[in-house]
Amino acid sequence: MHRILHRDLKPQNLLVDTEGHIKLADFGLARCFNIPMGSYTHEVVTLWYRAPEILLGTKFYSTGVDIWSLGCIFAEMIIKRPLFPGDSEIHQLYKIFELLGTPDNSTWPGINQMPEYKSIFPRWERKSPPAEIIRQNAHELLLNLLEYDPNKRIAARSAMQDSYFNDLEHVKIVDLPIESP
Repeated sequence: MHRILHRDLKPQNLLVDTEGHIKLADFGLARCFNIPMGSYTHEVVTLWYRAPEILLGTKFYSTGVDIWSLGCIFAEMIIKRPLFPGDSEIHQLYKIFELLGTPDNSTWPGINQMPEYKSIFPRWERKSPPAEIIRQNAHELLLNLLEYDPNKRIAARSAMQDSYFNDLEHVKIVDLPIESP
């Protein structure tokens, strides 16, 4: 819509007021993007929220990297912990693969052409998401946000129209319990 890649979406960069309005912060890594996709650095996005195409070394990406980050944040809001807490780029990839299954050319056409793709990656099968995700009826939306193939990843506008949001009640932030770390 605004043709901007934020490139560092994470909970710390989401500002929420007491009315539930949200604002994005820290546009230090943001870039305007062009269609077709431009060439960008892969040194962006806090590791836990980094899209697999960036972890695999692509320099050509678009809004899908922000959608992936939103998927990670969405899951974290429900399960109350990071979904993929990796401590290095390879560990981050493995955390993703362990839950979503190791992608191949049938699930993500062209993955074997990515600069950091290795045919010797461990093979994991897709697992069920955390139980809290299923209880919240958020499974389908989460899978669309965390689609491996960035060309098939859901668009922001479509995500906002997902049936998950149909039954949500407006909850004032001041009504939410605050948990201590």
